[in-house]
Amino acid sequence: MSAFVRMMGRILLGITVLWASPARAATVIVYVSEDQVFSEPVLKDFERETGIEVKAVYDTEETKSTGVMNRLIAEKNNPQADVYWANEPIRAEVLKQRGIAVPYFSPNAKEISAAFKDPDGNWTGFSARARVLIVHKRLADKPDSILAYTDPRWKGRAVIANPLFGTTTAQVAALFLAWGEERARKFMNDLKGNATTISTSNGESADLVAKGEVDFGLVDSDDAVNRIRQGKPVDMICPDQAKGQLGCLILPNAALLLKGAPHPIEAKRLVDYLLSRETERKLAFADCAQIPLHPGVETPSDVPKIETLKVMPTNYAAIARKLQDIQPYLKAWVGY
Repeated sequence: MSAFVRMMGRILLGITVLWASPARAATVIVYVSEDQVFSEPVLKDFERETGIEVKAVYDTEETKSTGVMNRLIAEKNNPQADVYWANEPIRAEVLKQRGIAVPYFSPNAKEISAAFKDPDGNWTGFSARARVLIVHKRLADKPDSILAYTDPRWKGRAVIANPLFGTTTAQVAALFLAWGEERARKFMNDLKGNATTISTSNGESADLVAKGEVDFGLVDSDDAVNRIRQGKPVDMICPDQAKGQLGCLILPNAALLLKGAPHPIEAKRLVDYLLSRETERKLAFADCAQIPLHPGVETPSDVPKIETLKVMPTNYAAIARKLQDIQPYLKAWVGY
């Protein structure tokens, strides 16, 4: 057999192999801080509907909300992920400030209020939790403001989660911004002086109210809705809704497109999917009971509609910075 014939045979074999090989599946890599039990079904739906394979890395309970964020910071110069699904916008702001997110204005976010978006497009909020009061049903006269924490008639009858952690930290930082340093410190000191119980988490606060050990607590709306759905003797009150009051703090999820994303086209499709009305509807009906930020999205009767709420004016970038500023004060306040 001539060398020419052998060479042509190898070329034809290579062409045949290439023709027979399946096209490489489209892929998107997402790091997720939202609880896996709620986020994974949404990602599976995206995978099924688009044919794009989703490779997800989830936060664990031990590293809740910080594990994948710290991983993204460590990988800044060698990006591995395409999208970050944050369970609140504060850490999204941290990533923006570190140059890890890039602007993307999703067409699905047009109806979401500018209050829940980074103005530069580095993150967009969706499917929120509200900071609400969970109140035991035995109370005839129920508190309707966070100022109840400092009212002497509620002395020793309220609970709040440790303000060094989780959404309570964001709440305190938001109060420092809204009220100023002096008033916010007075509120925190008066709250402590009113013999308020300090719990380890919002979940523990909700359970203490449900058991009747205390009368009320400030928690996330999903904590309250879940206890109501379990048949516990509690009500949920969105605080400070009257004229002249502050409004309730809203903490949305946030979707970020990451700088240097290995799969930028698929990444944008996933961000669009997360920011869709249908995703918000799914998360409203899930046990996380999250509040859609698109107006008019169908929700269960026990999930508030964003258009009916008086929302606390909030600058999430400023909250992210204030969180760091007040850490020494909060550590001293807790007694660390």
